[in-house]
Amino acid sequence: MQPKATDDEQVAEPLTKADFEALARFRFGIRRYLRFSEQTVRSHGLTPQQYQLLLALKGFPGREWATMSELADRLQLRHHSVGELVNRAQAQGLLHRAAHPSDARAVRVELTQPGQSALGRLSALHRDELRRMGTALTVPDWGETPDGAA
Repeated sequence: MQPKATDDEQVAEPLTKADFEALARFRFGIRRYLRFSEQTVRSHGLTPQQYQLLLALKGFPGREWATMSELADRLQLRHHSVGELVNRAQAQGLLHRAAHPSDARAVRVELTQPGQSALGRLSALHRDELRRMGTALTVPDWGETPDGAA
């Protein structure tokens, strides 16, 4: 009896040389952007993880704060790792904790004015870099997917 194929082992349409080139170009663009981001935030006294935390807070849909669990999900980190990250950012005055308005078990995490200022400066630099990069981060377009959806 044959073992069942996993999602990664499913029979897929073979890639062409152009497909590999598009994937490599996209991957290079991602890495180039991440390197820019890492160097930029470090030169402004933050770690890349702190910048991601501030951005996740400011960019949280519909409100200006998030819970630790929501941040863990947004950052794809474990809850305790987010707690340590929040502790370090709070010690630097970038954010603070507040009581959750309706759940006594949860804590709101909010940006402080210094956190807002740092995020504003860094995000403007990131936006400008993305503009300079142009189409380097455009997802390759392969047209129709194997399941027939476009």
